[in-house]
Amino acid sequence: METAVLNATGDGETHSAFTQTEHNIVAAYLITAGVISLFSNIVVLLMFVKFKELRNATNAIIINLAFTDIGVAGIGYPMSAASDLHGSWKFGYVGCQIYAALNIFFGMASIGLLTVVAIDRYLTICRPDIGQKMTAKSYTTMILTAWINALFWSSMPVLGWASYAPDPTGATCTVNWRNNDASFVSFTMSVIAVNFVIPLSVMFYCYYNVSVTMKRYKASNCLDSINIDWSDQMDVTKMSVVMIVMFLVAWSPYSIVCLWASFGDPLKISAPMAIIAPLFAKSSTFYNPCIYVIANKKFRRAISGMMRCQSRQRITINNQVPMTTSQVPLTQ
Repeated sequence: METAVLNATGDGETHSAFTQTEHNIVAAYLITAGVISLFSNIVVLLMFVKFKELRNATNAIIINLAFTDIGVAGIGYPMSAASDLHGSWKFGYVGCQIYAALNIFFGMASIGLLTVVAIDRYLTICRPDIGQKMTAKSYTTMILTAWINALFWSSMPVLGWASYAPDPTGATCTVNWRNNDASFVSFTMSVIAVNFVIPLSVMFYCYYNVSVTMKRYKASNCLDSINIDWSDQMDVTKMSVVMIVMFLVAWSPYSIVCLWASFGDPLKISAPMAIIAPLFAKSSTFYNPCIYVIANKKFRRAISGMMRCQSRQRITINNQVPMTTSQVPLTQ
């Protein structure tokens, strides 16, 4: 695929140098990913509806994370897929602003919530003196902070700090990185610092300390003293690494494109890179449930029981397992 060149027509549509076949391939991916994401995240929410014992403050983070994934899969994927099948963006200027803002909103909220998950793991494992004092109000404050932060950054391009426009594929909208003026550069640098570098640093710090702490407890044979039933300490380390790696996989390409556009010539960004970057960022919507929910033993038992239409009384769910050690009731 050659570097995309956009041609504006009199009706306001933007056409891409991509062939219709290439657009159809992207549309097929978006439809498939969207269906998988919607199904898996709806299953997650239904699991919380069915099993009241899962409704604690810690798992409220997972519930909110599922809503961000459903938001992208239910709104962003269909609009983008429809435009790809059409061959160009088909929802006009207002639709472009709404689509781009919602995608940035849910994406930034997801990053913020993943950071809250990391903080929760750190406080529960490494600082139980603080973790045990966490209340439902504490978790609500952290979750709301993630949503408010996302709302701020997603609304800025609508209000004039940078802007939203169709990307080089012509079938989706995002931050207008082709117009790399001072407004775009300052916005991009701020977003990358606040919503990429800082969250990644916090995640690394938290999970590194979780790994070190668990190794120390295991070496001293005092795992029982922290009141957590870790069946395999290595699983905790592996999960920590996967969380950081998948965060990087999802958002690094998009960050690279924005940095390239800020300090280089945006016209030299190839069309494949222009489409791969946002697709990678969106991909977190369907692998998040696997990493943060299905990998959890307690959730796995609940999902299995729900799929078999078993009653709550017939399922034994161990409360002391990874990701759910903070047992603050949501009603507290």
